[in-house]
Amino acid sequence: MIPDLIERHGAKLRALFFLLVAFTIVMALLPKPPGVIPGTLGDKVEHMIAFTVLSACAFFAFPNSPPLRLIERLVFLGAAIEVLQSIPVLHRDTDVNDWVADSIAVVVVIGLLTGLRAIFRRMSG
Repeated sequence: MIPDLIERHGAKLRALFFLLVAFTIVMALLPKPPGVIPGTLGDKVEHMIAFTVLSACAFFAFPNSPPLRLIERLVFLGAAIEVLQSIPVLHRDTDVNDWVADSIAVVVVIGLLTGLRAIFRRMSG
C-alpha cells in the first residue's frame, strides 16, 4: 500500500525534496536568516532538524536509490553549504560541527528508514 502511494506521488515528492533543498540553501546563505524555529534550541539542533526532514523526504522521493548514495549526496550537501558559508560577503561562519550534525542526522534517518523498509518487506513477503 505505501509503495503504491510513493510510486503514485513520486513526482510530487521529488518536487518537494528539491524545494526543501532550495529552502535549506537559501536559509543557510542569508546573512541574517530569520528564526524558523521558535525558542533557543541551538544551532546544531536546527541543523539536525533540517537534515532529518531532507533525509526523510529524499528516502521517499527516491525509493530506488541505494541508501548509501542518499547518505553520500546529503552529506555532500551539508559540506557544500559549509564551504559556501565561508564566502566573506555572506557574513556567515563555517563550522565543521554543523556539518557533523547534518551528517549524523542523515545517517540516522536513512539508516532507520532503510531498516524499517526491510522489516516491512519481510513481514509482507
